[in-house]
Amino acid sequence: MKRWATVGYGLLSYGVFLAAFLYLVGFVGNIVVPRSVDVALTAPIGVAVAVDVGLLALFAVQHSVMARPAFKRWWTRLVPPSIERSTYVLVSSLVLVLLFWRWHTVPTVLWEVTSPTVRAAIEVAFWLGWVIVLSATFMIQHFDLVGLRQVYLAWRGEPYTEVGFRAPLLYRVVRHPMMLGFLIAFWAAPTMTAGHLLFAVGGTVYILVALQFEERDLTAGLGPRYREYRTRVPMLVPWPHHRRDLPQPRIQPPEVA
Repeated sequence: MKRWATVGYGLLSYGVFLAAFLYLVGFVGNIVVPRSVDVALTAPIGVAVAVDVGLLALFAVQHSVMARPAFKRWWTRLVPPSIERSTYVLVSSLVLVLLFWRWHTVPTVLWEVTSPTVRAAIEVAFWLGWVIVLSATFMIQHFDLVGLRQVYLAWRGEPYTEVGFRAPLLYRVVRHPMMLGFLIAFWAAPTMTAGHLLFAVGGTVYILVALQFEERDLTAGLGPRYREYRTRVPMLVPWPHHRRDLPQPRIQPPEVA
């Protein structure tokens, strides 16, 4: 690809990603957007659940398979390495858009918090989850994660180099703070409908399964460095008994898988 076409493609992919991410916040929180987890298409409950599970499964398979090293090695035979990450980001965002478009409501209310104080605390937790997600990306090189660094280097005619990081800030508390942020945001709902619960459970199952593959890939790629990191820092829940007094290893932090 020509250099300007590469940069344009990367910027387009990032723009679609940014729009999809912002819509996801509104979708999960039933805020502003025209279709959300509780305001969407309607159908008999069996059809609604089947469609929603299928959409969640589609996202899980696409998002995880395209992140695997073996797929990347095959995929970069077909697309230039400089836009591999941008393509991953673009396809993931488009699958999310499909989920937003075809999601069906399951409106049965399973529980509802009536205390204004508790509701406010849950809403704060919801926003805190998204802040954690976004902050964690900048802690590990946001622009590499979304493919912009790759296309920038291609535009300059420079070869791509892996980004090495220490485990900074939140990565000293848990190994996957982005995923922790998503889990908090998915479950922080003062009014929990069956449809929202389905989304939260599906997202949680995907995250827990995908992290097993991600951990395997990181251990294979980084060897003793990542194994030592795992002994000090928990995956998602910051248990206090983990040792954090050991020297910080230089690691490639996990990507969203």
